[in-house]
Amino acid sequence: MGSSDPVAIWAFAPIFLYFVVAGIATVMLGPLLPGLISRWNIQDAQAGTLFTASFAGQFIGAWFAARSLRASVVCGAALSAVGCVAMAWANFDVAHLALFCVGLGLGAGLTAGNIIVGTARSISRARLLLMLNVSWSIGAISCPLLVRACLSAGMSLFFLILSSALAAATCLLLVIPRHAFASPRSISIPEQREFRRAPLPFVPLVVFAGVLLLYVGVENALGGWLPSYAARVHYSLQPSAIAFSFWIAELAGRLMGTALLMQLSERVLYLLCLSALIFAGVVLCVAGNLSAGGIVGLTLLSGMAIGPVYPLLVSFMLARTGQHPRLGSLFASASLGGASLPWLTGVVSTHFDSLRAGLIVPAGGTVLMLLLSPVVTQVFAKDEV
Repeated sequence: MGSSDPVAIWAFAPIFLYFVVAGIATVMLGPLLPGLISRWNIQDAQAGTLFTASFAGQFIGAWFAARSLRASVVCGAALSAVGCVAMAWANFDVAHLALFCVGLGLGAGLTAGNIIVGTARSISRARLLLMLNVSWSIGAISCPLLVRACLSAGMSLFFLILSSALAAATCLLLVIPRHAFASPRSISIPEQREFRRAPLPFVPLVVFAGVLLLYVGVENALGGWLPSYAARVHYSLQPSAIAFSFWIAELAGRLMGTALLMQLSERVLYLLCLSALIFAGVVLCVAGNLSAGGIVGLTLLSGMAIGPVYPLLVSFMLARTGQHPRLGSLFASASLGGASLPWLTGVVSTHFDSLRAGLIVPAGGTVLMLLLSPVVTQVFAKDEV
């Protein structure tokens, strides 16, 4: 390991810290949703539009993030801070604009942060990216704890604390050294020709885009609505506790998936995870009298099952595309899932007057992912024994 590695790690410390705070902002609607529904006296279909506003912003932010990496990550953190301040006093209508602003900042900042670290002039690139992923997960896990700590003082305190943390991150991000990452504008002539090509043939391109969209939608529909569902079925269950259980189970699932890959192929693990997630989703939808322990157990199973899916999906895709320059727009398109499936879950819930019915949406999305798995995992089929 070169002596310059610690320097590279410390140079990116502001981005790691920003990702912790951004992780909180990304998943905050889940534990906050029951309180927001009560605060504004809205139906589930209306509440679902809050997810749409946030992820529409993330989609736009991610799409344009690579144009100026430093500006995207700094301005992204600042935009999210402004949106959180507005959320502290916003009514239901203004909240959409505030959440769009938060999402716009997250889309720009998280995408730019990944590119900055992923193109770092350092031999420890893989380690830096791993630390970045862990940083975001720490934030996602911390969010329900912060919501619960602010419960007695009201949601406004949560938004003000988060906006202060984002503002502090903005200041820290200004010290990122310009020489620490490669400029995305330094593209050779052969790379410019490659840029004009699609990263995959049409059918696999549509399938991977669809599965990425479904994954983000399913993850956020479960993470966003399970806390509300649990609190409605059993008043003893705290939404923040259910949200915490889901996100920490997802992190545990990713760690467990790393160990399981020593015994299983990526294709087999991918199919097992989707099957377990479908099982949990079906039980949540059809079982009318689940105990509190049963809901917690299914939440943990859902989180652990979905945890390895995204890394495996990206692995399947990169095995075909390599480091293609147009992958950024493909990843950005996945935000459409976060904008649509949580909203659709709320619409179905309101139509049938049952959030349990609404959970059919993420369950159905997982079934579609399983049906598309032959195309997704095809590159590895020849490696199976």
